[in-house]
Amino acid sequence: DIISFSANVNPLGVSFRLRETLTNHIDAITSYPDREYTSLRKCIAEYTGADFENIVVGNGSTELISLFIQIAHPSKALIVGPTYSEYEREVTMDGGRCHYFSLTEDSSFRLDVPALTEELSHNVDLLILCNPNNPTSSVIPRNQMRDILDYCKKKSITVLVDETYVEFAPDVQAVTAIPLTEYYNNIIILRGISKFFAAPGLRLGYAICGNKDLLKEINQKKNPWTINSLAAIAGEIMFSDEEYIRKTRQLIASERERICQAIRSMGAYQVYESNCNFVLVKIKKEGLTADQIFDTAIRQGLMIRDCSTFPFLNDKYFRLCFMMPEDNDRLLAVLKKLAD
Repeated sequence: DIISFSANVNPLGVSFRLRETLTNHIDAITSYPDREYTSLRKCIAEYTGADFENIVVGNGSTELISLFIQIAHPSKALIVGPTYSEYEREVTMDGGRCHYFSLTEDSSFRLDVPALTEELSHNVDLLILCNPNNPTSSVIPRNQMRDILDYCKKKSITVLVDETYVEFAPDVQAVTAIPLTEYYNNIIILRGISKFFAAPGLRLGYAICGNKDLLKEINQKKNPWTINSLAAIAGEIMFSDEEYIRKTRQLIASERERICQAIRSMGAYQVYESNCNFVLVKIKKEGLTADQIFDTAIRQGLMIRDCSTFPFLNDKYFRLCFMMPEDNDRLLAVLKKLAD
């Protein structure tokens, strides 16, 4: 019965078309899926604008992160943080070392590219970026990403970009680095269906990369049929559900503006710019902590994300994603009461 504002999952639930049609494909489980997943990859290519030959699919983006790290075998990775902890875990499990480049509150958690390139001078062989970033919701525009790739190319640094949340961005085309995969062979982009398509249980992820040798090695090393027949069919249905995609973007856009303005007007919180389906908030009120907000909200069946466990953040920060309007109103009431 708890409404999770911490999971960052599309509040509309799974694709409308998927609900109506997936059961019609139940007989697909009587045969093996296409080992190359050609139809699925072509559907992803249509959805993203990428060349289908530059797409590799996997059992969630987590599997692809793991495979890529094993192949790249970085000795020193630079991670722009605070961010998702899985990157560091995979690098250290493979025997590499991780260092962090900190996004700062002074810059509203926007990336300082010149400062980043200075850090990249110190024997780094892998740069990891989440764009839009979790939990800060800040973005790296494509023109800045090009500058980063140019510098990394000179230094023989590979760039891993996690675009899990990019489909929620106000202007997806201004943020996504997918077009750059046509010109740069030192970038790999990861996406999945867990957040935007609200289907984490299907375990479907994909990577886009213009480096043919890297793609070949990933395909050779990953297990065959990591995506089951129904998940592959479900992916094709979801990526082509234009009504669902349009309604999702409309809902998130309207609620993002409304909620950020409402929290900002309470006076007790600082709201950072949101570029996807969640927002990072800093508590300005003396004596109030994220843990207290979590405790008050959870007693009413509402769960926010206390961000004190993220690197470079503390108990004054929390994150919430945008849910259905009536649920958002309940959380706003909690925040308003604590702000008074």
